Amino acid sequence: MKLLIVTVVEEYEKEILRLFKKANIESYSGSDIDGYKNAASMLRTASWFPSEKGGVESSMFFSFTEEDKIDALFTLIKKFNEELETNNPIKAVVVPIEKSI
Repeated sequence: MKLLIVTVVEEYEKEILRLFKKANIESYSGSDIDGYKNAASMLRTASWFPSEKGGVESSMFFSFTEEDKIDALFTLIKKFNEELETNNPIKAVVVPIEKSI
C-alpha cells in the first residue's frame, strides 16, 4: 500500500475524479486548496488569472491504495497532461507507507 497525492486546478477536478474511477481507485479524500507559482520567473500575463493576485483555486486528493492502481492512474494522467493546452498539468506523487493500522 502506498499514499497517492494528486493536485489539480479547479477546472480539472471532474476529470481527475473520472481518471480515479478508470484506475479503479474508489476510496480517496479531497480538499480545496489555493495553488501558487513563483511569479518572479514568469510574466504576469502567463499566469492562469493575471488580474488576480491570490492563488489559483485548486484541489488536492489523496488515497491509500495499491501500486497497480497507482500505475494505471499515472498512465491516464500522463496521457491527459500530454493533450493539455495550458501550463497547469495534473500533478501526482507517491509516498511509500512503512507502517499502517
